[in-house]
Amino acid sequence: MHIGILQCGHTPDLVNANHGDFDALFTRMFDGEGFSFTTFNVVDDEWPEDHLTADGWLVTGSKHGAYEDHAFIRPLEEFIRAVDQSHRPMVGICFGHQIIAQALGGTVEKFAGGWAVGRHTYDFEGTALSFNAWHQDQVVKRPETAKVVATSSFCENAALRYEDRILTTQAHPEITNAVLQDYLAARGTDPQYPTALIEQAKAHVDTPNDEWVVARMLAHFLKDNAP
Repeated sequence: MHIGILQCGHTPDLVNANHGDFDALFTRMFDGEGFSFTTFNVVDDEWPEDHLTADGWLVTGSKHGAYEDHAFIRPLEEFIRAVDQSHRPMVGICFGHQIIAQALGGTVEKFAGGWAVGRHTYDFEGTALSFNAWHQDQVVKRPETAKVVATSSFCENAALRYEDRILTTQAHPEITNAVLQDYLAARGTDPQYPTALIEQAKAHVDTPNDEWVVARMLAHFLKDNAP
């Protein structure tokens, strides 16, 4: 199955040097699933020919807000709607989770409760799964077609499913603890992140997570709904 990666941002320099860009993190996450990949740096105005170029799509994270005025936002929303209407499967992570919701009628805002950094635990329809997050923005109103499949006290719409077409998560299954360590080193001194949150994330950076469970969930969704 051929997956098109819509890369909406780039990892920090330290993360990129040690682990690669977002597309490298995702191809590593899906290792063994039998996928092939093509990356389109939509954040840099590099686009696929059309929404039928790949069998399925993945929308990555980004430092940008879905509601911000960047040149790639509106074309990406149009592309997302075209994929949705074609019933080709699509998954989205963090910014991808947010921009898909926004494109399909939801609302994304800066969350009044602040940032999520590091290990968070979510209720996936009765199963507790922990993996790493890094965000302030959230989907505060989900589209009518979206069903909540994961939630937490901090993030109500932590994962959304749109029938057999789209599955998205707010947190990052591609950010392993090793990758998170370099994120903390690269961004941990930035004053926009509360010191207490950074220290809490560092305290749990060696705690095993369930990102592999979420990765398999996303992979199976893509394969089960392939055209």
